Amino acid sequence: MLKLEKLSFDNSYAALPDVFFERVKPTPFPNPYVVSVNPDAAGLLNLDPGEFTRPDFPEYFCGAKLLPGSDPLAMLYSGHQFGHYVPQLGDGRAILLGEVKNEKGEPWELQLKGAGLTRFSRDGDGRAVLRSTIREYLCGEAMHGLGIPTTRSLCIVAGEEIVWREKPEPGAMLLRMAPSHVRFGSFEVFFYRRQHEYLKVLADYVIDHHYPSVREAENPYVRLLHEVAMRTGYLVAQWQAVGWAHGVLNTDNMSILSLTLDYGPYGFMERYDPSFICNHSDHQGRYSFQHQPDIGYWNIRALAQALSPLLDDAAIQMAPDLYEQAMLKKYAELMRGKLGLLETHAGDDKLVTNLLNLMDSSRVDYTTFFRALGDFQQEGPSPNSIVRDFFLHREVFDDWAIRYRERLLAEKSQDVERKIRMDQMNPKYILRNYLAEHAIQQATGEKDYSEIDRLLKLLSHPFTEQPGMEAYALPAPDDSPSIIVSCSS
Repeated sequence: MLKLEKLSFDNSYAALPDVFFERVKPTPFPNPYVVSVNPDAAGLLNLDPGEFTRPDFPEYFCGAKLLPGSDPLAMLYSGHQFGHYVPQLGDGRAILLGEVKNEKGEPWELQLKGAGLTRFSRDGDGRAVLRSTIREYLCGEAMHGLGIPTTRSLCIVAGEEIVWREKPEPGAMLLRMAPSHVRFGSFEVFFYRRQHEYLKVLADYVIDHHYPSVREAENPYVRLLHEVAMRTGYLVAQWQAVGWAHGVLNTDNMSILSLTLDYGPYGFMERYDPSFICNHSDHQGRYSFQHQPDIGYWNIRALAQALSPLLDDAAIQMAPDLYEQAMLKKYAELMRGKLGLLETHAGDDKLVTNLLNLMDSSRVDYTTFFRALGDFQQEGPSPNSIVRDFFLHREVFDDWAIRYRERLLAEKSQDVERKIRMDQMNPKYILRNYLAEHAIQQATGEKDYSEIDRLLKLLSHPFTEQPGMEAYALPAPDDSPSIIVSCSS
């Protein structure tokens, strides 16, 4: 295991031409201190857990000290925000400290979010608040626990600095990790500037460092686009199957590695509602839960256009279709898994759609119901009373249950084996908004960070029954205050 000073930096992105970034050092907090450290993320860097207790540990992750070998920079990109092109965005409050390679040779970029002003900050203050860092820290690990590709986070560091949003809030910095933070918007900026030579440089960089197998293709740039399209389709299908909404699927928030990137006003659905909008700023519902697959399609078209100087027309037109095919195929596979089905039969899509319509009309809790469905029994007197009690119109559910039972019998499904499979597909624990808010209130009001660590541990194993944590699996109490989350979160 390594000491901080022994992390092996490569900094391949910093070796690109200066037009891709601004070299800038973080602006430190006064009197920094650790809020939480994620040992699983530290393991990805082969970092010795004993380093967490070093007196100067928070100084390295609030910008007061630089890790030896790092080369801090803010990345340039542009993007389509709510469907409108914004010519220049870039890292306005995040600074890439550098790229570390672990013992397996895997690259991990270390990005400090909330690290201060850069030339891309526009009217922003370059800071992040403790509230938003807690939300991203917890949700990144929750998504990883669910098996969904995502950025990771090493730690949260706070300091004696107040940041203004709608009100004054304690500031904090998040150390975010990913093999790459290149976005769709990283390509768009050079397409719209007509700097196609840099478009090619970036595409070559991404291929050489993250998609080396596509180099063997007749046209590597076509293969890159198509690979990203399919991976993005798989990612969106996973979001839909678990009932999660991103909230701000602008092209600058889309990862070229198809990772879940930039956790702002996200939300796990509680009561099933396809029109669920988790972003208070999304007045038109562009990024509602039911629209995410279409927005993924739109964003792939935007990426294809950005790469068009390197492609032929056929490749550009094929990319969105490949995305759609991958997304639909993966979603069907995941939903069959959530129902405990091993085989593919005609009518499976209708079985799923009918169930979701029933859940919508009764506002059934999405996560709790699918977990309970594992206890569905094919035989016995009134064996499914608990499952049917989720619904307002139980006789309508009974009609669906008859068709479900017939479908299970058609593949000779065994209840005990099926429950084991379904419990591995349907999580017991998700990061419900009220759970995150409870951790935030304790942290900001009382400087008690224990709930953050408790949730971090819980959400790392969302499919496993955890003794004493039953209350964390429950929906928000009816008298819980409404939680409004916006882009500023």
